[in-house]
Amino acid sequence: MRAILLEVAVASLEDALAAQQHGADRLELNSALSLGGLTPSAGLLRAVRSAVSLPMIVMARPRPAGFCYSQAEFETLLADVAFALAEQADGIAFGVLTEAGEIDVPRCAQVMRQIGSREAVFHRAFDVTPEPARALEQLIDLGVRRVLTSGQEPTALQGSLKIAKLVEQARDRIEILPAAGIRPANVVELLTQTGCNQVHASLKGERVDRSTANRPALSFGNGSTEDRYEATDPELVRAMRGALTAYVSR
Repeated sequence: MRAILLEVAVASLEDALAAQQHGADRLELNSALSLGGLTPSAGLLRAVRSAVSLPMIVMARPRPAGFCYSQAEFETLLADVAFALAEQADGIAFGVLTEAGEIDVPRCAQVMRQIGSREAVFHRAFDVTPEPARALEQLIDLGVRRVLTSGQEPTALQGSLKIAKLVEQARDRIEILPAAGIRPANVVELLTQTGCNQVHASLKGERVDRSTANRPALSFGNGSTEDRYEATDPELVRAMRGALTAYVSR
């Protein structure tokens, strides 16, 4: 059995370096992973590209919530795609839907023309499409390289049966990349049930920033606390790599 590819979602230079050092094969670069991942800043993109040699997929998502964008938002997405490609991103993760939650084929085709020969990845917007089998065929027709999915369930393990059906439907025409809730403790079960040869995980742990301790009642966002944040956990990356290595060595 060939090695299982590990893609790690990261949101800082420290995250990217930790993922590279401890066993990741590919990065998905974002900001705001707590919001599901948004477009990274120019400074972050440049810093990671200059410091990390792993393939880097850059998120193009202009706002949180759904995936049906206004014209202004879509133009922003296109501009972000152009910038990421100019900064040597290896690929782009994106997803554009209609108000009904279906693949917005004309807009996705526009993004695909921009991406050109680099990797086009349709993110988990796929998981809210009403007819996933039809959506998958549309993405194949568009020339998308890979689709992230939890099998339209809260976690990939819960959606493993549907992921397996998507793998069967894909027939090597598009890559199926399971995502959501994948950890070292459940990745072997997921791979066994789906037959996938790659996984996507954020592998985050909690860190503390004590600089707000003087005014603990103040909040600057939607979070319940201002002294904690998430970052890539090197131990979890190592554990995931170990679990994947053990799986292919069975």
